Amino acid sequence: MRFLEVPMKTYRMLANASVLLLVIAVAGCAPEAEPVAAVEESAPAAPTAGLATPVAEAGEAPRRLMAPVRGEAAMVYVRPVVEATTVGGKQFIVTTMEVKNVSAGSIAGLKVDEFWYNKTGAIVTGDNYRHPKPIQPDEVVTVTLEVPRAPNMDANQIKFEHANGAVTITLVDELEPLEPEL
Repeated sequence: MRFLEVPMKTYRMLANASVLLLVIAVAGCAPEAEPVAAVEESAPAAPTAGLATPVAEAGEAPRRLMAPVRGEAAMVYVRPVVEATTVGGKQFIVTTMEVKNVSAGSIAGLKVDEFWYNKTGAIVTGDNYRHPKPIQPDEVVTVTLEVPRAPNMDANQIKFEHANGAVTITLVDELEPLEPEL
C-alpha cells in the first residue's frame, strides 16, 4: 500500500503540474494549428455504410434527420406486385411494393405484416418485414415479403405499423418524385 504512504501534498502538486502542462501545450500549439475547417476539407470521405445520417448525392445539400412521429404516421404506396417464384425447388409467393413516408417526421421501426387466408378465413401463412432504420419524410422504401406457397391460399392482407403507433396507408397510382430543396 505504498500509494497510501504518499502525503496528500504530493497529489495536489501532481494535479497542479498536469494542469500547467495542459495549459502550456494548448497555448503553445494554438498559433501554429490549422483551422478546423481546413483539416475537415482535406480529410478523405469516410465510408457511409450503416450510418443513420442520410448521405446526399454529389451537388445536393445533405438531408436533415427528423424527429420520429409519435402516434399515427401517414404513408402512401403503389399497388403491390404479387408473383409466384421457385427458390431452391420450393414455391414462394413474393409480394413487392414501394412505400413513401408522407408524414412530417421520420417513421422509426416500420413493420409490415402479410397474412394469407384460406376460403374459410383461417390464416394459412404469412411473413413480416421490419425496416432497419428510420424512414425520413419523402423517402421511398421497397418492401419485399416472401411466403411459402400453400395449395389453399385464397386472399392476403397487409398490415402496417411503426414503433410509436399505427400507420395510415393510402393507395396511389404512382409515387411523386422527391422535389429538390432550393
